[in-house]
Amino acid sequence: MTRAAARWCARLWIAATLLWLRPALAEEETQAFARVVVDSAELRSGPGVSFRVIYSAERGETLALDGRPGTGDWLRVILPDGRVAYALADEVQPFAVTPGTEGAPTRPGIFAPPPLQGSRGGLSIMGGVFITPVTGFGTQYYGYLEARPQVVVHPTITLDGYAGAALTSDGTQILYGGGASVYFAPSWAICPFLSIGVGGLSIFPNADSFIHTQENLGMARAGGGLLVAFRGRILFRLEASNLTLFTSDSYKNAQTIAGGPGVYF
Repeated sequence: MTRAAARWCARLWIAATLLWLRPALAEEETQAFARVVVDSAELRSGPGVSFRVIYSAERGETLALDGRPGTGDWLRVILPDGRVAYALADEVQPFAVTPGTEGAPTRPGIFAPPPLQGSRGGLSIMGGVFITPVTGFGTQYYGYLEARPQVVVHPTITLDGYAGAALTSDGTQILYGGGASVYFAPSWAICPFLSIGVGGLSIFPNADSFIHTQENLGMARAGGGLLVAFRGRILFRLEASNLTLFTSDSYKNAQTIAGGPGVYF
């Protein structure tokens, strides 16, 4: 092959490569979104009215298209919390956006609003410290582990159960009960909340313990914290609570400070 022929082959190869890459480059320059054009659009877990509604989008709200075609009259969209849902094509209007344009919508990032809307329940597993006064021994600090199952009744309200254990070398203290949490900004990735509850505390000392005695106490609980939500319905719950522990003739205050991962479903 002559040198001229080799140059022509190289040019043809470069031209063919650019033509092949051009659609991909164009796709990177623009992103596809869909704007809701009805008063309220019900987004479902699958492409059909028989699937569960997992999100309700209001008129004017924009949702990112996931880049893959839907099924029939349905389009696949990405919700603000990173979930994939299906929207009826007649209820949304697709449009293209150039990244970096002022006021342009963006696709979900690492953080996302807590998935309270469209969820039925949740579960958090938290670890931290249990702080309690012990007569004659001052304030004691124990390691603490708690499970917090929840039922979502509204994006701003959950009904909570809790079961926790403070493990010490002198025995075990078990907390249990139920209550509710109120979320003040359910559309924020970092959502503040308050919680209240009632229950009990049971102390099971070791046989040779000189600090604790076996007893059961009533408990009133109040606290608050932050719910930090990530894409994919993963969250981190950070909470501090005050516990009023009481019997028929006495009472004392204890505290828990705990945090850990959770998920809504």
